[in-house]
Amino acid sequence: LDPVPDCVVIGNAMSRGNPCVEAVLDQGLNYRSGPQWLAENILQDKWVLAAAGTHGKTSTASMLAWILEHAGLEPGFLIGGVPENFGISARVTQSPFFVVEADEYDTAFFDKRSKFVHYRPRTVILNNLEFDHADIFPDLDAIKTQFHHLVRIVPGSGLIVWPADDDNLQSVLDQGLWTAQETTASEKGWNWQLSAKDGSAFSVSFDGEPQGELKWDLMGMHNVRNAVAAIAAARHAGVPVSHALAALAQFKNVKRRMELKGEAAGIRVYDDFAHHPTAITTTLQGLRARVGEERIIAVLDPRSNTMKMGVHQDVLLDSLNSADAAIIHMPANFDWQFDAGELSRRGNVIIRDSIESVLKETLDQVREGDHILVMSNGGFGGIHDKLLAALAAKAA
Repeated sequence: LDPVPDCVVIGNAMSRGNPCVEAVLDQGLNYRSGPQWLAENILQDKWVLAAAGTHGKTSTASMLAWILEHAGLEPGFLIGGVPENFGISARVTQSPFFVVEADEYDTAFFDKRSKFVHYRPRTVILNNLEFDHADIFPDLDAIKTQFHHLVRIVPGSGLIVWPADDDNLQSVLDQGLWTAQETTASEKGWNWQLSAKDGSAFSVSFDGEPQGELKWDLMGMHNVRNAVAAIAAARHAGVPVSHALAALAQFKNVKRRMELKGEAAGIRVYDDFAHHPTAITTTLQGLRARVGEERIIAVLDPRSNTMKMGVHQDVLLDSLNSADAAIIHMPANFDWQFDAGELSRRGNVIIRDSIESVLKETLDQVREGDHILVMSNGGFGGIHDKLLAALAAKAA
């Protein structure tokens, strides 16, 4: 390369055999992974607040960043989504605080540790822990080992916030804990009481003492749990609970998290990033609690590497139980297929092998007053806009 770069940052999507990677190695260039570069150039001397876990990292990190922003602390952040309160996914500020979405995925082709071990956080939220990323982790114990490595680097003066009802996280912390902890979903720690069954209003308590109430635009128990964890983490950074509740009352959510893409012909179309059975379940349950007996059409694109490997095939159909009908995109070359007898017994699950056929089936199924929930961790061929355009044309 001419001129020779001072440093090449190599993302974890780049593997050996890639021409760029081979050129860097052949020429002996200085290179770093993205997490290592971030740690060396941005996070030095920062109070890092990290949100980790199988589910809810993006939402929780976004809530936490907004709470700190609302309190006037102007945090920097790096989040794997776009918090609508900010309109950007990352920024660097002069603030001593930095919020990071702490991903357990591996770091780079030359560093197979989880990304989050580079961040050296002082405040850590461990949202939950389940098996995922079957393309890089052989089993759940391998993921637990990485979470243990994260726990090992949190200073004694730091704080780990975690849900007391998560047995997998409990087993991680049983391997060693050198840091103060606060639990959620616990009478002895942080807890909540729903005022609205869809999670749009709830009260918060700590050690049995009422801390305040929150009414906001979000729905679902997963977001209630995310919010309580963010409140606890922000308190560790000096933000009173009352300030955190006031901030969350103005929280606008994250793009692609139950994002209303539009309404046409009396039908609402939502976009959500859910791609793991647990996330699919909680997302659908949240929408069900909000819309009551109105019909929900779930449109699912199981495109993650874990899904393609069939790791969750035994529980995937059950995760769709809250939907009135489910349409699943499964190309003919998929590595596995559902049992035909099981699909027949359920009666409300339809498999289609192309985006075009999914679109057609959805339009055939839907009727006025329905809610279409599209779930995918990819673009899904722009199906949301196609649905809205087709519905508008039909209405016209």
